[in-house]
Amino acid sequence: MYAIIETGGKQYRAEQGKIIRVEKLPAEKGESVTFDKILMLNDNAVVKIGNPYLEGCNVEGKVVSQGKEKKIIVFKFKRKKNYSRKQGHRQPYTEVLINSISI
Repeated sequence: MYAIIETGGKQYRAEQGKIIRVEKLPAEKGESVTFDKILMLNDNAVVKIGNPYLEGCNVEGKVVSQGKEKKIIVFKFKRKKNYSRKQGHRQPYTEVLINSISI
């Protein structure tokens, strides 16, 4: 059984017992979180698709950790104009352990 959830403007596949890395959530380590924007639910025999979301379904998880991704370098350069800008960015994330998918 798995569900497609939406959080932070992105879609993720959530399975019970798996850890997913989502956009940063305002929750501390060890807190439980509930995702109620379920786009699709696959229960091995039955596939339910929302319009746009399924009613009465939710996915519950527990925050494992908060962190930042590897740094990416943003470099702007214009030749012959003595112009260059270097900037780094690290995207914050939250790791969530999926506990249950309820219908």
